[in-house]
Amino acid sequence: MRTIRASEIGSYIFCARAWWYRRKGLEPSNQAELIVGTELHRQHGRRVVVSSLTHALALILLLVALALIVAFCAAKI
Repeated sequence: MRTIRASEIGSYIFCARAWWYRRKGLEPSNQAELIVGTELHRQHGRRVVVSSLTHALALILLLVALALIVAFCAAKI
């Protein structure tokens, strides 16, 4: 009896046909497209990280600005 690993279940859920091809030992014929797709996903991941960091920085700057406004108003009282 063959053991099915958790990664295989994930592959099957994502694409049953691709899982079946891998199980039969067949390599995809579109290697160039897969390489390009992998690079596009990598670039997208970097953009998501940069966007998240920019968002966090914007929130920090907003909080600093609000704190400065409160401090300025408190000093005027």
